[in-house]
Amino acid sequence: MTAATPATPATPATPAEKLTVYTAGLVQGITLVTFPAASTIFTSAASYGLSASQYGTMFVPQVVAAITASLAGAWLAGRLGWRMVYLGGLAANLASMALLVASFSVMTDQAAAYPILLAATAFLGMGFGLTVPAVNTFTAEFHPGAVDRSVLVLNALLGLGTALAPVFVAIFVGLGAWVGLPILAAALVAGLLAMSLRLPLRATTAPTSPTSPAGPGSPARHGIPGRFWAFGAFAVLYGFCETMNGNWSQIDLTSLRVSATIASLTLTVFWAMVTAGRVLFAAIGRWVPGRLAYHVLPFVLAVAFALVAVLPTGAAWAGAAAFGLAGLGCSALLPLTISFGQERLTAMSASAAGGVIASYQLGYGLAAFGVGPLRAAGLTLPEIYGASAGLAVLLGVLSFAIALHRPSPSSLHPRPAGHHGSRPATSQQANVTTSFTDDEL
Repeated sequence: MTAATPATPATPATPAEKLTVYTAGLVQGITLVTFPAASTIFTSAASYGLSASQYGTMFVPQVVAAITASLAGAWLAGRLGWRMVYLGGLAANLASMALLVASFSVMTDQAAAYPILLAATAFLGMGFGLTVPAVNTFTAEFHPGAVDRSVLVLNALLGLGTALAPVFVAIFVGLGAWVGLPILAAALVAGLLAMSLRLPLRATTAPTSPTSPAGPGSPARHGIPGRFWAFGAFAVLYGFCETMNGNWSQIDLTSLRVSATIASLTLTVFWAMVTAGRVLFAAIGRWVPGRLAYHVLPFVLAVAFALVAVLPTGAAWAGAAAFGLAGLGCSALLPLTISFGQERLTAMSASAAGGVIASYQLGYGLAAFGVGPLRAAGLTLPEIYGASAGLAVLLGVLSFAIALHRPSPSSLHPRPAGHHGSRPATSQQANVTTSFTDDEL
């Protein structure tokens, strides 16, 4: 089997294709945060009545499916093309939202509702793992003269979507119909899918087949470099820290007698600051090198966790400020980790992003699932946030192991593999393309 399918001549993308891909980033962000944004609904005795352990376990299928889909995406693209991978991701997102809506009708019957929720999060993970790598590939392909700027815009839109989901939850809860969020998300995905089916969405970058002979720089020949484990450990810890904010902030605040509406808006503040921080550090990279931000932001995150741990009862605005600071602390850490990995792990640079993202998803799963058993063992959320401050300090220590005396990455937002400089990749340059967001992104 040949190492790669020959690239076809580039065809300029139409404005409709560019707009559709950017819209996909926004919609993916909304769907991705739908479940964490509704955390107080899932744990409310008047709704689903899930325990902390059940709520955390609900995200395990999402993590497994996201990792599997991310790793399989390039293999599928090599056989079916990125368009089919993208459409499959949208279909999985639509199935997830449809299942979440269906669970509403039986939400007081936990035996019936919980399996539906588990299936819904599994489809969400599949949708994320397939859609995000595809839209990153399309964005770079459609803007060959401005890859960095277009990828930054896409990730900013995805971040905007993650910030909008809690706002929509607050609005629909205020209207007495929280299920309006998944209905809205399903309508957006369905409209996007209908629009996308009418477009060619061609990508000339051809992923290398995983079964092809190992080339001179392939990971199969060199194995996993020892230095990768520092990157992997950083991503696991980062995934845990980010998820402590993204999945548990509302439950923490409502336990402090903050209203559900304010708690939802606080989650919006967190995701908005994650996105704003990434855009900010990309814009000021000339004056604040990425390496400096990489060393400082973990300690900003540690301070934020310490503040969250000592929030008094009813401290709505202090909580918003603390979680906003946590968003700033998280902002540039994951994209910088991938950028450093792509530049340092030369033996596996094409798949470095995939390894980091898989590690990040592992950290996500540990926080999403692990906090429940810790609470069942008697620990409170403030105590867990206090311990998370120590993990953030460990992130700071690891940042020096990864980036000390290293030049800052050339770009805050890593490019899809195969896109170097400002020209489209050739088939020899192309390899596995993976997600580099949290989410995010």
